[in-house]
Amino acid sequence: MAVPKKRTSRTRRDKRRATHKASAPRLNECPRCHSPRLPHRVCPVCGTYAGREVVKHEVAEAPERPAEPTESSEE
Repeated sequence: MAVPKKRTSRTRRDKRRATHKASAPRLNECPRCHSPRLPHRVCPVCGTYAGREVVKHEVAEAPERPAEPTESSEE
C-alpha cells in the first residue's frame, strides 16, 4: 500500500482543490416559449417536452380584490 513520505502542505492541497468547483447549470431555450430550461426536462413555463404538451399548464389569474370603498362628499 502506498504511503506518502512527507505531509502534503496546505498550499499544495488547496491548489489541487482549486479546480473542484461547481459549474453553473446549462440552460437551453424552450423551442415553444423561448424561456430558459434545463436540458431533457419539461419546460416549467409552458409544460411541453419534445414538441408535445406533457403537463397541463394553467395560467395563474390574478386574485380578485374586494371592491374598494369610494370616497363621497356626504360629510
